[in-house]
Amino acid sequence: MTDFSKILEKAKELEKKMKESQEAIKKIEVVGNSGGDLVKVTLNGEGEMIALEISDNLLKEDKNIIEDLIKAAHNNAKSSLKSKTNDEISKTAGNFGVPGGFKWPL
Repeated sequence: MTDFSKILEKAKELEKKMKESQEAIKKIEVVGNSGGDLVKVTLNGEGEMIALEISDNLLKEDKNIIEDLIKAAHNNAKSSLKSKTNDEISKTAGNFGVPGGFKWPL
């Protein structure tokens, strides 16, 4: 019976660590850019856009160019966020023997 109690103990510990990890993820902020920093998008850990900076020089360009650069900056930020989120989860999960390539449902 001690094996089962150890498993439950580890599961509770993992749950606690994952909650801590989720709180840490919420605090993450990433900046994506495009057009040589003509556009910068800042996302928080929940993927919400919290800032958008567009260079005055870019405002002289065609609307389609501006839209494309905003999308590119957002995608760049989203990629950085995914990487940082995965790093945070891996730090927590790695201590419990969860394989590095495991896809978390977050």
